[in-house]
Amino acid sequence: MKEISKIGHKAITWIEEIGLIVIAISTVIAVGIEITSMFEARTVTLADLLLLFIYLEVLAMVAMYLDSGKLPVRIPLYIAIVALARYMILDMKSLDTWRMLGVAGAMLLVSLAVLVIRYGHTRFPYSKEDKS
Repeated sequence: MKEISKIGHKAITWIEEIGLIVIAISTVIAVGIEITSMFEARTVTLADLLLLFIYLEVLAMVAMYLDSGKLPVRIPLYIAIVALARYMILDMKSLDTWRMLGVAGAMLLVSLAVLVIRYGHTRFPYSKEDKS
């Protein structure tokens, strides 16, 4: 039974790593497409830069997960904040007041979540046993 469990764990680990590599390759392709569109338009907008920043954060998240096997919850939250900011910047003219307040409120809530998580990590750090 332990042998089957070992094989199953190894198979899941391989599938996980293949999935992460697919995500990384797809992100690099998306960066290339975005840079190509910026060259074709001969302009760089703030929305383009924020999108590239999101792609870099995704790559950093994949690298962090491959290095440590752990995914810090804060990284997806940072990506969400930048994505909401990008949405607000792109659709600024078409957003009504309530929708803009809703997006800003969502950004505030996600930011507060990041602060709570950071506070929790500094105030209540993991013990040596939990890190292994």
